[in-house]
Amino acid sequence: MKKALVVLTLLLGFVSAHAQAGTSPDANQQKARALLNAMVQAMGGDRWLALQNSYFYGRVSGFYQGKPTGAIQDFFQWRTPDGKERAEFGKKHDDVVIYADDQCREATYKGKKALPKDICEDYQRRRNHSIDVAVRLWLTDPNTIIVSDGQTLSERHLTDQVTMISAANESITIQMDSETHLPRSRTFQWRDPLYKDKNEEREEYDDYHTFDGIPTAFSITRFKNGDMTSQRFLYKAAYNVPLPPDAFNIDAAAAKVKK
Repeated sequence: MKKALVVLTLLLGFVSAHAQAGTSPDANQQKARALLNAMVQAMGGDRWLALQNSYFYGRVSGFYQGKPTGAIQDFFQWRTPDGKERAEFGKKHDDVVIYADDQCREATYKGKKALPKDICEDYQRRRNHSIDVAVRLWLTDPNTIIVSDGQTLSERHLTDQVTMISAANESITIQMDSETHLPRSRTFQWRDPLYKDKNEEREEYDDYHTFDGIPTAFSITRFKNGDMTSQRFLYKAAYNVPLPPDAFNIDAAAAKVKK
């Protein structure tokens, strides 16, 4: 009920604002959809939509309350559009994390284990509100409401902002560079099940390089409630790389980690 009231409030405000501006909700939604389609074309169009997997090699740094924790790791990451992910950490690739089939597991020299519930839920929440999911699922759902929020600044870049509201009353806000149409940020909110307060998750994208016809953000900064939580810099990216059949099998990963 609370979610429905929130969405209703947003929609009433949206209709009122555009009535005053002399534009219709239908026209606004058409504009928002056109902006998202332009973003998809900028990201590679049909080539991006047909991706089988993605590979990234880079470095990730941790932050707490916006300050560096000193935790810096190399990572090697494989992703598929259907939600599978494998990440290997350290120069020896001796810490493997696999997200697949709604399970989150880790393999180290000590063996395999399930990741803590909060870490798994955090990953799934981010994945369910990713730009990938927004485009491949939300945008194609006729029940999704799409709103153009106008232009705004994101890290000194002029952007076009669009908010998508799913049939489940979840929302994603995407800011796209007004010149290149590439994503500059993605933001969503969620309510803590224990404390009931609202949290905001935001990712900012910068330093794009093109690999295999796919523009790729080499800098990704993540925030929670305004505080920086991590920063990722890429060294390399590749797409549609050959993957072994057991790439997302935790047992196979555990067997290969050096004891």
